[in-house]
Order: sequence, then C-alpha cells, then structure tokens
Amino acid sequence: MPEERPSVKGGQASAAQAASVEALSASAFQKFLGGMDYPAGKQDMISHAQKNKAPDAVIQVLEMFEDKTYHSAADVSKEFGRVK
Repeated sequence: MPEERPSVKGGQASAAQAASVEALSASAFQKFLGGMDYPAGKQDMISHAQKNKAPDAVIQVLEMFEDKTYHSAADVSKEFGRVK
C-alpha cells in the first residue's frame, strides 16, 4: 500500500502554503492581513490572520513582531522585513 503524504491539490503551492517561515513572501503574508483596520496591535493582526485561515508560517512571523501599534500595511511590511 503506498504511503500517504500530504500534497497540494492542483499543483498550486504558493509561499503562503509553505511549511516554513523562510519560504513565506511579503505579498503572501500581506494577503492574510487583507481588510485589516489600522492602527492595530500584534495580537489584533494574529486574530485577523487566523480568521483569514492563515497558515502556521504567517502566525509564526506575526508572533516574532514587536508588541507595538502598527499604523499601516507599510509599517507591517517593514516589520516583516526585520523579522525575516
């Protein structure tokens, strides 16, 4: 019997579905924060990403963010670059 392995259906694996933080792109990361109301804190963004069914890699990156208020998606992008 063949071994069952998780796979990505249709071959549409994106960085957002990547198992690792290293493979996560800024655009894939921001996708899960779409519709976020700013200013927002780290915990607000984690909750928003979870509601958007973000993969573990996105949550892991958010957990590395400084615990401060972010005023825009640009602020979030800067912090993403810092923690990556």
